[in-house]
Amino acid sequence: MAIAEFHEFKTREELAEELAITVANKLVPDIEIGQFASLALSGGSTPKLFLNKLGAMLGEIGEMIYLALVDERFVPSDDPRSNENMVLKELGFNEHPETEFLSLFAQNSTPEEAATLAQVKLLEDEELPFDVLTLGMGLDGHTASLFPKADNLSAATDPSTNKLFQAITAPGADEPRITMTLPVIISAHYLVLHIEGAEKRAVFDEAMKDGDADALPIRHVLRHKGANLHVYWTP
Repeated sequence: MAIAEFHEFKTREELAEELAITVANKLVPDIEIGQFASLALSGGSTPKLFLNKLGAMLGEIGEMIYLALVDERFVPSDDPRSNENMVLKELGFNEHPETEFLSLFAQNSTPEEAATLAQVKLLEDEELPFDVLTLGMGLDGHTASLFPKADNLSAATDPSTNKLFQAITAPGADEPRITMTLPVIISAHYLVLHIEGAEKRAVFDEAMKDGDADALPIRHVLRHKGANLHVYWTP
């Protein structure tokens, strides 16, 4: 399994504080020499406290962050279910309009077209690999939008795919989604899996065992030897 380190904390507050400090420290060196630091973030409710703390630490240098989403529901950015909406709000980056942000939603486009547009822009911006990329995990073992029984799961988790983003639909996911593919995720210099609670710890422990990777898609990340994966967990 490709786990560089497992970090365990007593409280959510301690985890959020330490993760924010670590991420900020990974980003600051590029910014100090006048370069953009690249950061890819996941949505959901789990990372909100961490995002609050990270945004406060970055402050004005948030304008020197190249920010992307690991995955997105294919809804407009003002939709309450939008990861873009949540992440920018919790970071406070909506107060930094100069921040370079790679949106995964494109008006009047299909998810497939939007995924292609995002790939073209990311390649043009030359920000790969990401300095830091954060993942979450659901109780079904999904990470990013790599869901069990998703229609394009095999394509999105193909280690040799040339696609950076994949349009994807899955049972239980209310909207079509766009997700970063496995090669983009595992190439990050510092890759984080942020999980909280006993139930998710049980899913993680199960994912560490032998079994079909597609049944618990987080296994695709856990089993990739090239990933510099750091797990952050609190009960």
